[in-house]
Amino acid sequence: MTANRMPRQSHIVSILQLFDTARPVWTVEEIAAALGVSVRTAYRNVRELTQNGFLDPVSRAGYGLGPAFIRFDSVIRDTDPLIRIATPGMHELLNRTSQEAAVILCRRFKDCVMSVHKVEGAAPHLPASYERGAAMSLVLGAPAKIILAHLPDRALRGVYLRQEEAIRASGIDTWQHFKDQLRPLRKHGYAMTDSEIGPGRVGIAAPIFRDGDVVASISMVVGASVTREAGRAEAFASAVTAVAADISRLLDGAAAAPREA
Repeated sequence: MTANRMPRQSHIVSILQLFDTARPVWTVEEIAAALGVSVRTAYRNVRELTQNGFLDPVSRAGYGLGPAFIRFDSVIRDTDPLIRIATPGMHELLNRTSQEAAVILCRRFKDCVMSVHKVEGAAPHLPASYERGAAMSLVLGAPAKIILAHLPDRALRGVYLRQEEAIRASGIDTWQHFKDQLRPLRKHGYAMTDSEIGPGRVGIAAPIFRDGDVVASISMVVGASVTREAGRAEAFASAVTAVAADISRLLDGAAAAPREA
C-alpha cells in the first residue's frame, strides 16, 4: 500500500508520531513531505487534529502538540491500573530501605524505556534522571536491562537488530554476548547498575509481570554513597524484588477480578 493510499486513521497517527522533543513544531508542508502525502491531505488531517485539541498553532505556520494530551495525561495518572497498584508499594519500598532515594516505575515503549511514575524519598538525595514521559535508552540502566532480561528471545532479537549500534557502543559485540549479559539478571531477578545513567547514582530494578509477561520495572535510584555499607546494596535489591513481586501479584488479581456491570 503506497503512502497516498494509507488509511486516514494511519495518517492521523503518523502525524502525531512525528512530534518529539527534538522536533516539537511542524508545518503542514513539512508533515506532507515526511509522510509522503499531498499538502491537501496533510492540511485536512492537521485541521481535524487542531479542532479536537491534539495539535495547536504555535507559530505563524507551525503546529505543536495540543492541550488534549494534558487532559489524557491527567486521566492516565488517575486511572492507570499499573500506577494505582504500584504507588503504595513504591512508598513501602522507601520505608523499607532509605528515604535518600527515588523509586521509578518504568514501561517499555517501542525501543525505549519510559518512566510513568516516580516517588521521591523524604530525605535529601541526588535527583533521578528518569522524568515522566522521557524516552530513555532501552540498553542502558537497571530499569531497562531488567525488562530486556525477561523478554522472549524473539522480541529480544528484534531489539538487538534495531539497537545494534547502541549495543555495540556499550561494549557488547555479538548477539550471543548480548544474551549472555542478560542471563544473570534473569536468574537473580534484579539488575544493579552504577553511574550508568547518572554519575554517582546506583540503580536497582526488578521486573513487574502480568499474566507471566514482563510489563514494567520498578527501580530504586540511590546515591552510591548510600550503598557503601557492607550488605546494604544486597538488602536494597531484596526489598526491590519483593515489592515487584507484590505488585505483579496484585496486577494479576486485578485482571482476574470481575468487572462491575
